Amino acid sequence: MKFSVAVVLAAAALAAAPADAFARPFGVFSTRSGLKMSATTTDEVVVIPTTPIEGMRPGTSGLRKKVEVWQEKHYVENFIQSLIDTAVDSNGGKMLDTIVVAGDGRYYNDEAIQTISNICAANGIANIWIPQGGIMSTPAVSAVIRRRTESGGGEDGEGIAQGGIVLTASHNPGGPGEDFGIKYNEGLGQPADEKFTDTLYQKTLEIASYKTVADSPDIDLNAPVGTKYQLTPTSAVTIIDPFQNYLDALKSCFDFDQLRKFGSSGFSILFDGMHGAGGQFAKRVLVEELGLPESSLMRCNPLPDFGKCHPDPNLTYASELVKKMGLKSDGSADASTDASTLPMLGAANDGDGDRNLIAGAGFFVTPSDSMALICDNYEAIPQFAATGLNGVARSMPSSAALDVVAEARNIPCFVTPTGWKFFGNLMSSKESFDGKDYTPFICGEESFGTGSDHVREKDGLWAVLAWMSILSKANEGVSEGEALVGVEEIVTKHWAKYGRHFYCRYDYEGVDSDAANQVMDIIRDNLVNGDASSVESGDADIKFVDAVEFSYTDPVDGSETSKQGLILNFELGPSGDPARVVFRLSGTGSAGATIRMYLEQYENDTSKHGISAPVALKDLADEALRLVQMEKTTGREAPTVIT
Repeated sequence: MKFSVAVVLAAAALAAAPADAFARPFGVFSTRSGLKMSATTTDEVVVIPTTPIEGMRPGTSGLRKKVEVWQEKHYVENFIQSLIDTAVDSNGGKMLDTIVVAGDGRYYNDEAIQTISNICAANGIANIWIPQGGIMSTPAVSAVIRRRTESGGGEDGEGIAQGGIVLTASHNPGGPGEDFGIKYNEGLGQPADEKFTDTLYQKTLEIASYKTVADSPDIDLNAPVGTKYQLTPTSAVTIIDPFQNYLDALKSCFDFDQLRKFGSSGFSILFDGMHGAGGQFAKRVLVEELGLPESSLMRCNPLPDFGKCHPDPNLTYASELVKKMGLKSDGSADASTDASTLPMLGAANDGDGDRNLIAGAGFFVTPSDSMALICDNYEAIPQFAATGLNGVARSMPSSAALDVVAEARNIPCFVTPTGWKFFGNLMSSKESFDGKDYTPFICGEESFGTGSDHVREKDGLWAVLAWMSILSKANEGVSEGEALVGVEEIVTKHWAKYGRHFYCRYDYEGVDSDAANQVMDIIRDNLVNGDASSVESGDADIKFVDAVEFSYTDPVDGSETSKQGLILNFELGPSGDPARVVFRLSGTGSAGATIRMYLEQYENDTSKHGISAPVALKDLADEALRLVQMEKTTGREAPTVIT
């Protein structure tokens, strides 16, 4: 068969018939591995003229826009062609051989996969791997990149995929009128770095054409594992098992036999999948592998609109789980609930399965505390028990609870800008740069993200199994019939040892972009560059000390990142304990601007540890909002969300 390339004029550009994403069937995934070859082959690669489309600069986790923007003519095609061209440059000018294409199942997922597959094939990518159903959690994509060989299995580091295109807007809502996004993971399973995304953006401004395949066969995303679709004589789509490589990664971290035993000895959990991609993985691990009852799961069937919910696992949007765990909306215990009747552990995932919420019976654990607890109890996790930890890291806005533990246990600790790509460099220091090996390694962000070096993404289900392991270890000496040690007891003992870092976040969502930038300018002009001694205090017990703008020099590759958040430092009277407030604009929304205000103050007095965080931090919040003129500048009297 002769391989041809046809140049098609813009007037003859291909038009794809839209499909109804809500009609996609969700069923039990096949585990058959027999190869089924599609009978249809096309050899016509076409080049479609196009023009640049403004606004394609990726944020901290890819490009996110309203789904209707992605559905505009040439939008997906322009972005993906620019992405592939960037990946080729990053690969020394050579076309990629193998790539993963997967999404979190949100509205427009299936249509976008079809379009992307055709563009990948037309550009000459030989192997395009798509998970059965088209759905895979973000950490599972990272596991496939790091582990999957031609035969399907493989150990960490043996993977042959050179990258992954992930269709997700993470914790943002899905459905018509809501959000869609695309991000790229590089060859070690890590999110693309700033050099990659900056180059990608530049290419979107210069693009003149993209390649696709004419008259390609529809890909049945629910076809049996092993089904192959030959899109060109040299490029094929293969339907792969969504679970195998990720499950292998988790089993390399945890003792599944011990967790299965603990699960049958009085332990109980309630896991909220929020109708996102992580739900089916939770079912596979918690129910099918660990033997927990299906009643342990709620909202674990993926839906294109996430069941009309906002799939962000925090106290506000995971309200149903929060209530079932005996908690109020501010994270404090609901006194009307009998804690003895509640599950021992509550957990939730976000839309793409990389974030997590952790709670005990009547007890909420902040993400920063969760990370510090995992670090301090690493001996309970087989992944770390033998060798210990060689490094830990947190994003700058996260609380310093991790720093205190790391210092006490003599573990190197890094503070990075927000974005998992910065952790990826640290985890891959040895394998990418022949530098110092910081693995085994744990890391996390205050925005409900926790993970380790088993993949190069945050991993919600990993955090849940880490907490199960900690609880299992804490209950080793408990006799049958005795009350089990719960989450609250573990955390309060930790506070008594290290002190409590009261912490919460105020989100002002959908703020006018000019007003949001004006708030940041006020902070820079009056507080960062101003005279701290001239700042008048509105509260005698809260003294403003200074303000700085956070910048970061990567210890692995030496790259510099600036303007990563504005930090206001305070001193609390009469104790003299430190406190701080961080302001930054979020890069994860699709419209308007989100101002995030992060509040933290240290408290060593155990008699005060039981106060609700929002209550403990109220005076600090009021003082910071006064200094930055939030209401006057934005018109907002209160935050959209407090977590």
